[in-house]
Amino acid sequence: MRIVAALGGNALLQRGQSSDHAPQVENARIAAEQLAQIARQHDLVVTHGNGPQVGVLAAESSADPRLSEPYPFDTLVAQTQGMIGHWLVQGLQEALPHRNVVALAGRTEVRADDPAFSAPTKFIGEVLSADEAQALAQEKGWVFAADGQYMRRVVPSPTPHAIVEAPAIRMLVNGGFVVVCSGGGGIPVVRDERGLMMGVEAVVDKDLSAALLARELEADMLIIVTDVDGVYLDYGTDAATRVQQATPRQLRALQLPAGSMGPKVEAACAFVEATGKRAVIGSLHEVTALVEGRGGTLVVPSTDNDR
Repeated sequence: MRIVAALGGNALLQRGQSSDHAPQVENARIAAEQLAQIARQHDLVVTHGNGPQVGVLAAESSADPRLSEPYPFDTLVAQTQGMIGHWLVQGLQEALPHRNVVALAGRTEVRADDPAFSAPTKFIGEVLSADEAQALAQEKGWVFAADGQYMRRVVPSPTPHAIVEAPAIRMLVNGGFVVVCSGGGGIPVVRDERGLMMGVEAVVDKDLSAALLARELEADMLIIVTDVDGVYLDYGTDAATRVQQATPRQLRALQLPAGSMGPKVEAACAFVEATGKRAVIGSLHEVTALVEGRGGTLVVPSTDNDR
């Protein structure tokens, strides 16, 4: 099978962990070991999030006295693609010494008139207290939103419409490469009136981008890897119950949070509806079970009774 696996940025920098280089490299190595289990039997394309990392780089850029203005987000996303891609390629190559592994910097086309530009929802950076967030909002003009009991910066996250480098990715996969690409949802670009591409201030959701990439590559399965073992009813309560299998219509009826599980569910549903194939949302440490349909939340095509 050809499988696209979307790895969350929080898997590389876990909540409460230091933003230092060493723990992220170690987390990437662990993630690569798990993902390598898929690549030993299937074609594998890996995408990854960058929320924590791009937030750190944005804060550093904003605080650098040598810069007349901070680096824009398209440039920061490109930086995280190189950084995280390097870590994952190192880990995958170590776990798969006889396979060709490559990381590709790539762009994702979005629409300049997307309403998301005026309604930021994408979490980036580290968690902060309410007082810390308020101080930064006043100083920098940044927008913050609640992420659980903490606050995090949010930025625009427009809908992806095209994976610009999809033909190159397809050629690499057809050539037997394990490919790391579309990191951080892809470098966000729009077309100007001449049809030329230019970067924009946004961070594309990596799950929605992964679903689009999976469709363009004609993948057999989309796996969305997160820090929980599936989609839950009544998450965070004593009555929490994992959804083992559902159709897109059933999952959408759950009305999940926009900044966390919501995009993962929407991405899985979009892929299943467009292709009639399967998607699964689950834990990194159960990747084999996810591929085999024995773990996570399996998203399957709607039946006549479900419509």
